[in-house]
Formats: sequence, C-alpha cells, structure tokens
Amino acid sequence: MDDLTGELRALHELPNAEERARRASRLVTDLQSAVGEASRIRREAVEELISAGQSQTQVAGLLGMTRARVGQLLTSGPRVDRRFLGTGKLTIALGGKAEHDKRGSGRVLAQEDMQAYDRLQALARDVGLETEYEVIEPPGMINLNRDNLVVVCGPRLSPLIAQVLESDTHIGFGRDNDGWYLADNTAQITYRSPMDSGENSDYAYLGRLPRLDGKGSFLYIAGIHAVGAPGVVHFLEKNMSELYSEAKTKRFSTVIRCDFDSATLNITGSARVGPIYFGES
Repeated sequence: MDDLTGELRALHELPNAEERARRASRLVTDLQSAVGEASRIRREAVEELISAGQSQTQVAGLLGMTRARVGQLLTSGPRVDRRFLGTGKLTIALGGKAEHDKRGSGRVLAQEDMQAYDRLQALARDVGLETEYEVIEPPGMINLNRDNLVVVCGPRLSPLIAQVLESDTHIGFGRDNDGWYLADNTAQITYRSPMDSGENSDYAYLGRLPRLDGKGSFLYIAGIHAVGAPGVVHFLEKNMSELYSEAKTKRFSTVIRCDFDSATLNITGSARVGPIYFGES
C-alpha cells in the first residue's frame, strides 16, 4: 500500500500531462489486473475452506462479511481455473513458417495455428483475460522469460523450443524415417499421428515448460501436425477446470488426441490419452 501511495504521489507531481496520462493509464491497467487476480485467489481460498468443512457462516465471520456475500463470491467473479492460463493479458506466440515465392521470402501462419489462437482468445475472454499474438519468426527464436506466455509452435520450427522440451523426461517429440511422433518415455508408448495413415486424427503435446531464467514457466501446445494445436484448445474448453484442479500451475505434460473434419479442419472431438506427468516445480 505504501508503494501504491508513493506511485500515486509521483504521478500527481509529474509536470508533463502526456507522460502523466500514459503512466496513469498503465497503473490503472495493472491495478485492474491485480484486483481481478486477488478476487480469483479469494474465491479459490473460500472454496478450499468450504471443501475442508467450514460453513459459509464460518467463512463469513472470518472475512467480516455476510453469509449472503460469501455465497455471491462462490458464484461470481473470475473463475478459479483461469489461473491455468495466466494472471493478466496473455501473449500467444505462434510459429511462423518461411515461404518463398516470386516476390521473395516471407513467413506465414498455418490455418490451424490461427484456429488455435481464435479458440484460445475465446477461452481467455470467457475467464476474463485479454490476449495478443505474436509470430515466432524463422529460425524460431523467442523470448520465453515472460509471464502469461502461451507458445503454440512445434519443435521443427524452433530449435530453442526443441531444447527446452528436453527438460521433460516423460514426454517428448521424436523423428525417424517415418516422420515425427510423440513418445511417452515413462510408459514406453509411441504415438504416431493417424493423419500419416489417412485418418482424420492427430496427437498433441500439452504441458507447462520451464522458462530459461528459472523464474517460472510457460504453457506449451504443439501437435505432431498443425491440427493438433486447436485440438488441445478444444480439450481445454471442456476440461480446463479439472486440469487446473489436478495440476494447478506446476510443470506437467500429457498427450491429447483430437479428431477433425477433413474438409474444414474444424475439431470434432478431443481427449487425454495418457496420464498427467509432473516435472520439477
């Protein structure tokens, strides 16, 4: 609170109106984000207290509010599971592919990756989070040391991502003469994409990987083929609450299978096909 008071005083004393407006706007955005996350944390704590056996009346006494207000906290405000995605505006990084034509070289995004972004944007909006996207330019370098980061990019497009994936001792991507695959090293199961045999299905990796600076983690999504990414988001749309309840914000990884319509590439179904593995926090 003292820091906030000092920040407001400093803002008030700024002689330049343009700078004062810019800094005040940033502060309002930061405070709104902080209030939203504090409300989510409170709702989660109240749910835990009630699950542990306390009554709403007891919780009301603890918080100095009415029982009716406690009931409102349990049904309103930010969803507890939104913490699975982040605590503020999400940056969703999509892998860009190099494209060469008569006009020169450039980069393009796969239709499936944009579908994944659109679905992630809608999911984030449902839980009260804003999003923006950025393109991971060839050869795949990206700043992973950021909060609220979601990466949708296969290891074939980013050697840096491929190196970070090696920190997962349970699940990883591999490649041989038959193409790319996912390997569950713990269960000794190899997942090859049904797409490679003409089926309208794919497998994908969903997990939380460590930042390079050791100060947190980022959410990571990648299919064996591009359609696997929106398949993961389809799974999250229906199962994020359960997944958050089990994994919280710990490092984890699992394999998702999805089915899709071959004409539109729209996802028609998704399911987790293996266990959830946990890594070092």
